[in-house]
Amino acid sequence: MTPQTTSATPIQAAGCVLWRLSPFGGELEICLVHRPKYDDWSHPKGKLKRGEDALTGALREVVEETGYTARPGAELSTLHYLANGRPKQVRYWAAEATGGGFVPNLEVDRILWLPPATARDRLTQPRDGDLVEQLLRSFERR
Repeated sequence: MTPQTTSATPIQAAGCVLWRLSPFGGELEICLVHRPKYDDWSHPKGKLKRGEDALTGALREVVEETGYTARPGAELSTLHYLANGRPKQVRYWAAEATGGGFVPNLEVDRILWLPPATARDRLTQPRDGDLVEQLLRSFERR
């Protein structure tokens, strides 16, 4: 920790609910990442670099974890929770995949493109399922 941070200072992170229209039928699909370190399924996200804007960090994390570039859409909720006993704050955006492709790496060994209901059920943390619902509501407002 730097001199200006304490164990009570929230870890700043950002991520996206990455989506696309299926190439096989045009249905909405959501990308989930599997992190072998935690053996969990989540939305792509990660810690911000010092001085990094949250949206820039969210899009960087999408590329690093999924190999896909993305066009950001509506800002979704900011989630607050404890990670290893320290508060963590994660800002999220809806983001449409615009290109790229997945290559397994040390941080993420698999991704899945799933229909929203299936994605919601596959997510390890229930709080992440709320983000799927917010994404769907953002489409209804269009």
